[in-house]
Amino acid sequence: MVRNEVRFMEAVIALSETLNFRRAAKILNISQPTLTRYINGAEKAAGVPLFERDHQTVKPLDSCWAYVEEARTALLHSRRCAQAAQAAHQNAEVVIHVGKSPYADPFYISTLRTIQLPLHRNLRMEEFSQFSCDLAHEVLSGSVDVAIVTEPPESPHLSTVKIGESSFYIAMSEDDELAGQPSVTLDALAGRAWVLFERRMHPIIYDAVAQLAQERKVRPVKMHHVMIPEEAFPLISAGSCVAFVVKSGALRIARDGVTIRPLAEDALCMRTYLASQAENKSKVVSALARSFMTKLSTFNKIHRKSLPTSA
Repeated sequence: MVRNEVRFMEAVIALSETLNFRRAAKILNISQPTLTRYINGAEKAAGVPLFERDHQTVKPLDSCWAYVEEARTALLHSRRCAQAAQAAHQNAEVVIHVGKSPYADPFYISTLRTIQLPLHRNLRMEEFSQFSCDLAHEVLSGSVDVAIVTEPPESPHLSTVKIGESSFYIAMSEDDELAGQPSVTLDALAGRAWVLFERRMHPIIYDAVAQLAQERKVRPVKMHHVMIPEEAFPLISAGSCVAFVVKSGALRIARDGVTIRPLAEDALCMRTYLASQAENKSKVVSALARSFMTKLSTFNKIHRKSLPTSA
């Protein structure tokens, strides 16, 4: 496959998913003028326009969706050819690229690591951690074979199966009056200072929290944003804030005067999926996914210790 053709396909796919030249260029790690040149090159090679665009909006045409569908398959097979050759050269070692969301329960990735496939004894997993939306793009582009991802964006080219869901937790000072309750409702957090993750880390979940708070007319007195749970620790321990965290984050900060309580809101939960590219026909990926789901089913029959809610 000619190098320029690969770049053209990657550019069209990225722009069709993001509908934004700046974000698409950032994903591909190229400049916007370079992205524009690749899009123009793809349209010239195809002989038809792929996008309708002006200074504000980008709209994929039907020709674009047809192009993207074939481009994804072509890129996937291109990568598989290289991987197959490398595996043969390395004594038949098979490499699976596994993506994981930082919000996913660590139990899932640790379970995936334990899987051994009898027909692929030289299987090796290379792990990548990325925010959910970016991780979904990596799966769609073929850079990641399979991913454990929280609330991925919907796509007909993404094959997903739900593997679990968990509630949010509220981290607070152990001296907080809410620490005496077995769980916390969103209404009880009105008039408090909140610590929440940056929206760009997971827009879908962030917007779900904001929408429910708006519907309930629950307003924080102040909002702090953090990239990692540890950044919230000094605000919480000082007794000035409460923080929204998921299980993995709660486990990291439930110490030294910080207490964790479940957020009793059915509308706010974190669903985790095993995701792969719908066009991915790899037998190794299929075997890995089946073994993973079987092992999870076995573990689910065994009572797993619940999250401790105090330091």
